[in-house]
Amino acid sequence: MTAKPSVVIGCDEAAWELKETLKKYIESLGHAVEDVGPGQGVSVLYPDVALAAAEAVRSGRHARGVLLCGTGIGMAMTANKVPGVRAAQAHDTYSAERASKSNDAQIVTIGARVVGPELAKAIVRSFLESEFEGGRSLPKVERMTQIERMTHQA
Repeated sequence: MTAKPSVVIGCDEAAWELKETLKKYIESLGHAVEDVGPGQGVSVLYPDVALAAAEAVRSGRHARGVLLCGTGIGMAMTANKVPGVRAAQAHDTYSAERASKSNDAQIVTIGARVVGPELAKAIVRSFLESEFEGGRSLPKVERMTQIERMTHQA
């Protein structure tokens, strides 16, 4: 039996409760989970949490990541600033699946003020159970990587 990929998870204070719920859920699916914060009641700048999680994915320490804030937007925007990382905001299971299968996303972001806990669990499960398919999507992902390299050399 193949070990399931490890997952890094983080949030801002708006999403702490959802993070705790999802952390337990992800562990129940058999994944090791690293929590990059914050603790309960701790106010943070979400870009710092997104950076920590994205760096953990980029370094190879974790294969996947889950980031949570009020809307999921800021976390996605910040994580996508880290070269080599593809983060996708998802508010439904189909988008989460396609983020992985079509776009080779390593991180999913979810809005705790937009998505309830049961849907969030379904989104995370869909994301974690999906693998990049390559095929007709491969040239698109390769082009994203080329654009990333071009813009980071400037």
